[in-house]
Amino acid sequence: MHQEFESPEALQDTIKCFWYERRDLGELQSGFEVLPDGYAEIIFHFGSGCSIANNEDLQALPSPFIVGLLNQPITFYSKNRLEIIGIRCFPWTVFDLLGLPSGKDRVHVFEHPIAQLQSTLSKWMEAGKIDEAMAEVQQYFLHARSQIAVDSMLFKAGLAMKKTNGNMPVSEIAAAAHATVRTLERNFKQSSGYTVKDVSGLMRFEKVRNQLWLYPDSNIAGLAQELGYTDQSHLSREFKRYSGTTPGVFARKAKKAKQAVSDDFVAFIQD
Repeated sequence: MHQEFESPEALQDTIKCFWYERRDLGELQSGFEVLPDGYAEIIFHFGSGCSIANNEDLQALPSPFIVGLLNQPITFYSKNRLEIIGIRCFPWTVFDLLGLPSGKDRVHVFEHPIAQLQSTLSKWMEAGKIDEAMAEVQQYFLHARSQIAVDSMLFKAGLAMKKTNGNMPVSEIAAAAHATVRTLERNFKQSSGYTVKDVSGLMRFEKVRNQLWLYPDSNIAGLAQELGYTDQSHLSREFKRYSGTTPGVFARKAKKAKQAVSDDFVAFIQD
């Protein structure tokens, strides 16, 4: 079960959307894979807990934690009932929104007053009142957003990147943001932990991934041309770099699943 909630207008420069998901995984620990995209996520979880692999052991994750920008798939583990409330943030806003230093870790475990929301949200989850829980989270971030000044240069840069699905040279992104390349790169990395090129590549991969998930019979060479890859081989190399598999294998899996999420795979599709 997956639901998305539109971000209020006052948050649309920092948060793409809010979402809720429930998974019933059975009594044994099960892994589910999340592919990279162009966002960072703040994750609250409820139920049997959520873990990641740490060497040969599973490391339990607190609630909330941050999934940063991923450059390869990551597997989470849980069992029985797992419910998630996610806040999908633009990567250049998530750390400023929480007042935290940026970093490149795939999973960020942090201490922050936002953790005080957990007990209230748990009560709404137990009562099955998802809308009320989501309203609580949105209200928290409306207040948090009012306390910070969002960098308008980064917002303009991000808007230009999104409009072209990551297919815009850094010099043109800087021009759209009314900044020099050097200033944009410095501020972008300071806010997100990543370069403009890193995030652009993830946005472009995300577009290909979504297209193949929804329309697995799509022509891959045509996608490469449409999205500004040098050729089909270039697309395939980048796709495998981020997903661990080829576009063809991914498309066949999507087709076999009839565009439904399988037991061991999750992909969050963006419009």
